[in-house]
Amino acid sequence: MADLPGLVAAVAVLAAIHLSAGKLRFLNGVPRSRWLSIAGGVSIAYVFVRLLPELAAGQDVVSRSLPEVFLVIEKHVYLIALGGLLAFYGLERVVREAQRAPGERFGESTTSPRVFWLHIGSFGLYNVLIGYLMVHREVPGTLSLLLFTVAMGFHFLVTDFGLKEDHRAEYGRYGRWALIVALLAGWAAGLLVGVSDLLIVVLSSFLAGGVILNALKEELPNERQSRLVPFFAGAVVYSLILLVI
Repeated sequence: MADLPGLVAAVAVLAAIHLSAGKLRFLNGVPRSRWLSIAGGVSIAYVFVRLLPELAAGQDVVSRSLPEVFLVIEKHVYLIALGGLLAFYGLERVVREAQRAPGERFGESTTSPRVFWLHIGSFGLYNVLIGYLMVHREVPGTLSLLLFTVAMGFHFLVTDFGLKEDHRAEYGRYGRWALIVALLAGWAAGLLVGVSDLLIVVLSSFLAGGVILNALKEELPNERQSRLVPFFAGAVVYSLILLVI
């Protein structure tokens, strides 16, 4: 594989972010760190400016591959992206309801072990998907890999911070390591196993929906006092970068 050194470097960077994100104390506190807001803006910009347009082009692949009965439904890729958003929204609701359970104590986590592993397991599958699509991107090449890695690296900062807030010491003890293993497993599977163009489009669409939900859910709660200007700045600046190059 021609870009194997770049892929190795990219997965190492993303794994290092998982390893260290929970230890970056300057991200803590209220109001929300401007760096987390910038990271969320970058993640959203990548989905809307780069990933969704690529998926729109991939709609032809989906249309050619589906049985004729499904062709009455247009915009399949956007429906799949919506499915990804709804799946992670449902997971978020499960976690929030578990945190509200009255009279329960979970030690160093805000949730029960069952909910903790459900949350980490779901994000583990998310990481498998990201690791796999790192290898099988819609658009190949070094520049595409760099843009993907930057966007997912910032996205991991956002999601890891949220997981640390939800699960505290349990995230540092078990969660981050499980996510690193999942990322490496997806990356290795991408190197070893190829799939059809149709499945790549489907997986990328699902990822797009997940990124949108997971980035926005960290910015919207009032108690976090999110920073509007850094979020806008991250989204606008990275959008311009993506449009120019």
